[in-house]
Amino acid sequence: MSERASESSAQRRHVIVRTNRRPDAEAVEVLGRVGVATAHEAMGRRGLTHPVLRPIYPGARIAGRAVTVLSQPGDNLMIHACIEQCRPGDVLVVTTTSPSTDGMFGELFATQLAARGVLGLVIDAGVRDVADLTALGFPAWSRAVSAQGTVKATPGSVNVPVVVAGAYVRPGDVVVADDDGVLIVPREEASAVAAASVAREANEQEKREKFQAGVLGLDVYGMRATLERLGVTYVDEPGDETVPLPSA
Repeated sequence: MSERASESSAQRRHVIVRTNRRPDAEAVEVLGRVGVATAHEAMGRRGLTHPVLRPIYPGARIAGRAVTVLSQPGDNLMIHACIEQCRPGDVLVVTTTSPSTDGMFGELFATQLAARGVLGLVIDAGVRDVADLTALGFPAWSRAVSAQGTVKATPGSVNVPVVVAGAYVRPGDVVVADDDGVLIVPREEASAVAAASVAREANEQEKREKFQAGVLGLDVYGMRATLERLGVTYVDEPGDETVPLPSA
């Protein structure tokens, strides 16, 4: 059975898929270092989740293999079920079958995941225990922060393709997340995107050195010709008079 047929079959029933699909480890390391903005540009400006997903505390930066969870809104049963499928270097990616802002994830979940080497959480719903998660150093990107509790009663699935805040995520894809947002890199593209990101970094460093020397972006990017083509002209204000300041 093809991968796509297998994925479609899994989506038709409640399943916990055991999978060893992983992206290239060196590519993941590079993507985590360069961050979301650089990798997004290097990937052709694809793969971003909607900016509604925000980090619960600033400064976190992660990249790892996606372990996906599809839950019913207001029910975190499948998050409990997914934990044994998590490995060191993974990132938990959770979405719900309809919109939810309930606090589906908290400090006790983070404690379990941290013990298994999981790097963080991306959830298209709510989290709670933010102070505890911050103290633990367990990063999360969420739609909401909410103390609203949930039940553990409704089936869902683990390690099936999901859509999280507008981005398509398969188990084994790369999740890159930092203060700029969340990016999903298909595992087959991880090495190519990592290489393009390194090239982009080098190009940006060259520009940075020019800017530090006082060269303008207008000249580095050749935008004076663009302004001219668009009909933007420079005019000098007539006269040398200065406008007097109003009296006190």
